Amino acid sequence: MDVLRPALININGRIYRRNIIKEENYEEEEEEEDVSCIGPPESEDFADDETCDANYIEQTDKGYRCAVDVPSVLYKYIIGKKGETRRRLEFDTKTSISIPKQGVEGQIVITGSHKAAVSSAVTRVEVLVESFRKKQPFTHFLSFPLNDPQIQEGFLSFKDEVLQQCSQDHGVEESIFQNPAKLHLTIGTLALLNDTEVRKACEHLQECQNFIRDITEGNPLSLEVTGIEYMNDDPAMVDVLYAKVNVKDRSDKLQMIADRLVEHFVSAGLMVREWDRVKLHGTVMNTVFRKNSTVDDMGGPGRQTMSEREAFDARNVLKKFGAYRFGEFELNTVLLSQRYSTDCTGYYTSAGSINFS
Repeated sequence: MDVLRPALININGRIYRRNIIKEENYEEEEEEEDVSCIGPPESEDFADDETCDANYIEQTDKGYRCAVDVPSVLYKYIIGKKGETRRRLEFDTKTSISIPKQGVEGQIVITGSHKAAVSSAVTRVEVLVESFRKKQPFTHFLSFPLNDPQIQEGFLSFKDEVLQQCSQDHGVEESIFQNPAKLHLTIGTLALLNDTEVRKACEHLQECQNFIRDITEGNPLSLEVTGIEYMNDDPAMVDVLYAKVNVKDRSDKLQMIADRLVEHFVSAGLMVREWDRVKLHGTVMNTVFRKNSTVDDMGGPGRQTMSEREAFDARNVLKKFGAYRFGEFELNTVLLSQRYSTDCTGYYTSAGSINFS
């Protein structure tokens, strides 16, 4: 790290410097994050009146107290190796930090004699939480389901024809095809670390109902799934082959809905923006599926790691099936889908949904 140009974190409008402290044999991470405020020095009077932006600091008979909502899976990052992180935070801020038992959802409670000290400790805990939250694997995703019976039938015909005509091509075999019941368009991914965060995401999804119905004019979208394309630059070394999905009237309504959903969830702090626009694609073949046991398209037990993936030669598939017509259907819903799950229809278990009509 360039000490003259340190990494910065913006939390609630304040800028903090991120210092990397190497800790050997840390249970989950090799790096632990420490932060210090880099803003201008504050006067004692200002510090005494400092308030916690996201959490209420209350005065008690013994001083001050603030309770911070933190998912239990992140407790270990506040505790640190053998409790070192918590002890350092307590020593530096002259506070006491109480953390629930691992696996028990609750609040981290910070107490101290001075309000400024409690506020400082809260801020440092929030920076740690924010930093390590970004390293958690996603648990849910917003999706447009493509598992309409007609699309599933078209996909199965596509699969059969590809295996009949292209199975001699390198890497083309049955296990790399998508599960037809789980055909979908991914809008964006979320790491929801407890039930409270899942409920919050569902509430935000409901808030999107009005603008979606404004775009669709309260009607389902008529879509056609026609043509295939590949992700990388070399058609002879492909990892992902996807079906192209378009609105039948050639409008950009589907793209508008996807982009607005991502914008809303990014603003709510529930999603990280990866692209300026959502790349709408319905995966039909993916080398991450290549395995000896079953695995869904969101990964799971038995999947290959990114470094182990064996690409396939898609040149013949693209030549013979580049304009393949999977079918048409009416799309009427957005789902908050749970990763590594299956419902009674074979699709992902839904934590929440909204309809276009």
